[in-house]
Amino acid sequence: MVDVGDHAPDFTAPLADGDVSEFTLSDHLDEAPLVLAFFPGAFTSVCTAELCTFESELAAYEDVGATVYGISVDSPFALNEFRDREGLSFGLVSDSNKGIVDDYDVVMDFADLGYYGVAKRAVFVVDGDRTVTYRWVSDDPGVEPDYDAVEAAAADAAE
Repeated sequence: MVDVGDHAPDFTAPLADGDVSEFTLSDHLDEAPLVLAFFPGAFTSVCTAELCTFESELAAYEDVGATVYGISVDSPFALNEFRDREGLSFGLVSDSNKGIVDDYDVVMDFADLGYYGVAKRAVFVVDGDRTVTYRWVSDDPGVEPDYDAVEAAAADAAE
């Protein structure tokens, strides 16, 4: 389990940013602190509310030099459509091979729906040394993060 003080696992995955480009975590440490917001699935009610909240609070993150990225197991094409439909300006990382959710130990199943290996709702803040400075993971997909705590953690990591 990735915890505060651990080295954040590095990864390379498609980034939905209006186009599809390659994103490698370690290549973006100059944008740190990085807020990695894992979410179960695009176009679902709680995930939409969560990512729209990050969008509405984006200026607070930018003010401290932090960069927000969403991460789900959805395809980059679905994530680009989701970004467009919801007016999201930050990038969404596609973990369609499910390696990132495994590395960060944030995998959950919706077995009753026959859907396996989605991201738990989780937030990690990673500093410029690739150290995790904040971790929040929920086993309940209906619970959103404490946005004030995430903003405070990003500000602390920027200092």
